[in-house]
Amino acid sequence: MVDSKIQELRAKKVEAKLGGGEERIARQHAKGRMTAHERLELLLDKGSFREIDVFVTHNSNDFGLGEQRILGDGVVTGYGTINGRLVYVYSQDFTVFGGSVSQTHAAKICKIMDMAMRNGAPIIGLNDSGGARIQEGVMALAGYAEIFYRNVIASGVVPQISLIMGPCAGGAVYSPAITDFVVMVKDTSHMFVTGPDVIKAVTHEDVTFEELGGASVHSSKSGVSHFAAENEEDALFLVQQLVGYFPSNNMDDAPVLANQDDPLRQDSELNTIIPDSPNKPYDMKGVIKRIVDDGQFLEVHEHWAANVLVGFARLGGRSVGIVANQPAFLAGVLDTDASQKAARFVRFCDAFNIPLVVLEDVPGFMPGLNQEHGGIIRHGAKLLFAFAEATVPKVTVIVRKAYGGAYCVMNPRHLQADLVFAWPSAEIAVMGPDGAVNVIFRRELTQADDPAVRKTELVDEYRTRFANPYVAASAGFIDNVIEPHETRPRLINALEMLRNKQATLPPKKHGNIPL
Repeated sequence: MVDSKIQELRAKKVEAKLGGGEERIARQHAKGRMTAHERLELLLDKGSFREIDVFVTHNSNDFGLGEQRILGDGVVTGYGTINGRLVYVYSQDFTVFGGSVSQTHAAKICKIMDMAMRNGAPIIGLNDSGGARIQEGVMALAGYAEIFYRNVIASGVVPQISLIMGPCAGGAVYSPAITDFVVMVKDTSHMFVTGPDVIKAVTHEDVTFEELGGASVHSSKSGVSHFAAENEEDALFLVQQLVGYFPSNNMDDAPVLANQDDPLRQDSELNTIIPDSPNKPYDMKGVIKRIVDDGQFLEVHEHWAANVLVGFARLGGRSVGIVANQPAFLAGVLDTDASQKAARFVRFCDAFNIPLVVLEDVPGFMPGLNQEHGGIIRHGAKLLFAFAEATVPKVTVIVRKAYGGAYCVMNPRHLQADLVFAWPSAEIAVMGPDGAVNVIFRRELTQADDPAVRKTELVDEYRTRFANPYVAASAGFIDNVIEPHETRPRLINALEMLRNKQATLPPKKHGNIPL
């Protein structure tokens, strides 16, 4: 008798793992997509996954659903480990009702999220769903709203990562949008609030799924997706790497990894990486990779707002968040998108105790009608707000330009940066020498015998007097002017000194960031 019951249990588990059946699994594979279980097997350490709510089914009887009860109800939930560290996961099963969310489907996800909050571990959601289960009406919507609420409550408490492994449409998009990082898969994943058919009916625009909400669109134009992976395996591997830079929750520190990169290593190539001409571009990624451990930099939002770089690296084995202007793109100016991109990254790092390293070379904010009408004032203020509010260790290195209001928002001493270094090539002023001369000496230039020659003389004089780090250093706004080659050991030493930093903000419910 015992044997027969065990056999029954085993049969039910096999049934549950098949989801919508072998035919639908084959169709999933034909589209280049894995099943819910296959994805979790790749994501998690081998043999570590423990499934929860295997036998849950929906409780709806309308529209023929009473005859279609499938174990698990279209989502696989549970917990496991990544590199030995606990994570909670849910993986939607497109082979069951197209991965649509019912009330019980949502309840399974909510249970996992509640467990993650209680036990202080990241939540990773693998989204592959057609949206709310229409047959359930408002009950499905209620389930979605329960998930959204938990996303909000968990924000800043445990890291949340969303992988978009197929469709993610309608209200379903708002759960990933609240989470910390969104990873999409090129060609096979899509996100949109309204689909191509609705858009054609309302606006008469013809658009494909890929053009509307594919990985390339959301990672380069909208900024919804932080990463665009080449395939599902690449997406899952990327998440494994990403999680390694985070603590498990907001009360922990990120794991420290041993490496062979000498913390005292100096790189003489940094001494010549800045061009002689102040207006000539260079690639800030070259600076980053010469400074961080083993040259490893996990860039976030690589294809969106490329004039600012954000991402994770390690210095002396410890995780750091890097924010850097990129002179190779739009001269490294700050615009609306770059300001939002950097501000949200700063807030993530601050929420999860990850020190911030800023590499600054910014000529100012992007001028133009589109920028002003697009809210550059409001968006630029977000970055200022984020840096000012952050209490983690904050170190800034002014590499070259630090002009005007952009200097003020890029983590200067005045926003409570813990240490500010400058290279000898640093230029700190209200604006560049050329523009400053046009303002200060406008009348003199119009009266000069040879305005062009006189302007050149005045620009050279202004650059000598102000386009250097020593005026700011004399006022104590810069803690030290350092040689570029010693940047790595200086940063590691600074962060080690700041390991026990204590900083608090005035008691309040929360600030009102200019959203």
